[in-house]
Amino acid sequence: MYRKKSVRDLCVAPGDRALVRVDYNVTFVGDTGQISDDSRIVESLPTIEYLLERQCRVILCSHIGRPHGRRDTRYSLTPVALRLSEIMQRPIALAPDCIGSEVEAAIADMSPGHILMLENLRFHIGEESNDGRFARCLANLADFYVNDGFGVAHRRHASTAGVTEFLPSVAGFLIESEVNALDSVIHTPEHPYVIVMGGAKVSDKVPVIDRLADVADVFLVGGGMAASFLCAQGKLDYESGVDMDDVELALRVLDRAHVNDVELVLPRDVVVAEVFDESADPVTAGVDSIPGGHIVMDIGPETVRAYAQWLQIARTVVWNGPMGVFEWPRFSHGTRALAHAIADLKDAYTVTGGGSTADVVRSLGLEDGFSHVSTGGGATLEYLEGRDLPGIAALDDNRN
Repeated sequence: MYRKKSVRDLCVAPGDRALVRVDYNVTFVGDTGQISDDSRIVESLPTIEYLLERQCRVILCSHIGRPHGRRDTRYSLTPVALRLSEIMQRPIALAPDCIGSEVEAAIADMSPGHILMLENLRFHIGEESNDGRFARCLANLADFYVNDGFGVAHRRHASTAGVTEFLPSVAGFLIESEVNALDSVIHTPEHPYVIVMGGAKVSDKVPVIDRLADVADVFLVGGGMAASFLCAQGKLDYESGVDMDDVELALRVLDRAHVNDVELVLPRDVVVAEVFDESADPVTAGVDSIPGGHIVMDIGPETVRAYAQWLQIARTVVWNGPMGVFEWPRFSHGTRALAHAIADLKDAYTVTGGGSTADVVRSLGLEDGFSHVSTGGGATLEYLEGRDLPGIAALDDNRN
């Protein structure tokens, strides 16, 4: 991050127009329009308030959902503007569009120290295609650009990459904090270093394992991906819902771990069910006695205890991916238990993120127990893999 300019590096004057890319792609409670998790909104506040204190005109832009380049009222940012207004206790105007004469007129009428939120960027097909004309229309609205949407920094879209070709472009405080936290667990972790790796598919996590294998001390494996490893070891039959490509990948990972002396810890017991269903009866079985045809739904209690012991000695912990089908209460114990075990650590630097893992932590009210809860899903994974994120790479370099 030291190579990229920050919002602190800007020389701003009252009335300057700041185009701020935020990630307000929030989740809702069913079809109620009620926001179920406003953490992404809250995390954007430091950058917004910093600019308001300097009497900038703050123009927020974001997407929500997948309207596929068409105006669709189901994906309007209206509820987001209302929620931000409630949080900040100030009026937040929502523009009728994100480009065009009406938007330009609304910005011209703004007073210094005020906020305007643009309507959904993805109502225009030029956003996701990174169309140069659309990017220039966005850039024409502002004097400088601030990217504070880490959750979309892995997208090469008009509002994350294209606009930087036309405006001075810097990182906001959220992107700074995300990069600093992730850099610390990639480059300068304290040891012992434990990575808890879950989720559905091995293929999603192999690049992270490859990147961090040289720096981490141990990987604790859970979730649906654990079934692929168990199948690779001959402890689970091929009729248990595993993907054969993932089994092949698991075999490669196991071989590489052995050659490179990487500690890859697999479950001792698992919770299985005959069918993949919320109401299915859970059965706990040791990994050497899993009933034929059963599907792995969670890690078992013995595994929870073993993993908790590994965590007790850790000084750095990265957790990505749930330990089971945590959305269903019968199969959520492993995920919840490890979330609490990590949150209870007192002397470790703990990072979690990558979509559903952060959702688990927030749903349990454990955010304060973690050193850093990432707002990124795919962006977090790609950064841990070592990929350049277009939305960060495109920002102005700090050569001083």
